[in-house]
Amino acid sequence: MAELQFFTGTMDSGKSTLALQTNHNHAARGRVGRIFTTHDRAGEATLSSRLGLEHAAVEVTDDFDFWRYVVDALTHGARIDYLICDEAQFYRAEQIDQLARIVDELQIDVFAFGILSDFRTELFPGSRRLVELADRTQVLQVEALCWCGKRATHNARTENGEMVTEGEVIVVGDVEDALHEPAEVAYEVLCRQHHRRRMTAARARAVSMVSEPLPFT
Repeated sequence: MAELQFFTGTMDSGKSTLALQTNHNHAARGRVGRIFTTHDRAGEATLSSRLGLEHAAVEVTDDFDFWRYVVDALTHGARIDYLICDEAQFYRAEQIDQLARIVDELQIDVFAFGILSDFRTELFPGSRRLVELADRTQVLQVEALCWCGKRATHNARTENGEMVTEGEVIVVGDVEDALHEPAEVAYEVLCRQHHRRRMTAARARAVSMVSEPLPFT
């Protein structure tokens, strides 16, 4: 029986790498799939991993219809055994419903990969619908780490080096590199405690450089 599977984790936990590996494993066994993504850091119609791997993909726009796409392809003689759907958190809830319908009525496996919550700690609509409908939801075992060494559970957005909790939900950026200056818009994974305190790695370094007052006047 075909399944709708959802693989989730914070940024930097290897979701896109797993999506590419999943496609490779199935293709190596002679199965034929299609790859979809949206708002990838590498640009339009590309599924990319931070390890440097890339694969051409179909770009999912707001008006994209998965059901129509797959039915049209099958009608014209194409073979489709599975779908790889990366950045699924950005899909509309209706598009997740279409994926579930493809699994149930066409018996095509769907492997979806995405982040659960945004930088405001609120569930993405696509991820929420996947949790509601998926046959299996799996949290990735590769744990991203906060700068303090604890398991990272939250995604933080920084603008010009400062953490923000308001603004547009979809702003493309990447995980901040500690060896370079902060980008205008970047993301950083934090534990819950430091997300609540808005204590990014850069802010922690700045605080640590402030001299402690001497115990006497």
